[in-house]
Amino acid sequence: QVQLVESGGDSVQAGGSLRLSCAASGYTFSSNCMGWFRQAPGKEREGVATIDTENGRTYYADSVKGRFTISQDNRKNTLYLQMNSLKPEDTAMYYCAAGTTPYWCGGFRPYEYNYWGQGTQVTVSS
Repeated sequence: QVQLVESGGDSVQAGGSLRLSCAASGYTFSSNCMGWFRQAPGKEREGVATIDTENGRTYYADSVKGRFTISQDNRKNTLYLQMNSLKPEDTAMYYCAAGTTPYWCGGFRPYEYNYWGQGTQVTVSS
């Protein structure tokens, strides 16, 4: 099975940047989609950015387009999320996820993902 471990979360002021990493192990070749989801207190888990692991195509939530960049390093089995121009509304627990069931990677549906990391906290202050 796939095991995911996130890192890089921190507390930062508005306008700052952070780079999240997700180290993957196990049978990662079976996951056609990988992505980042986030969940703030009192809110549902939402998709932030996803990537098709086979062709590299990326998808972003409207709220982060132009600010966040998702990428992967297949040799290192690592997924990244570069976050720039952070806003207080970006504050949330960020989760790395891998899925084998999505028909395409741009749906941002958490229930389609099979594997999840433990999360890393991102806090943005104004």
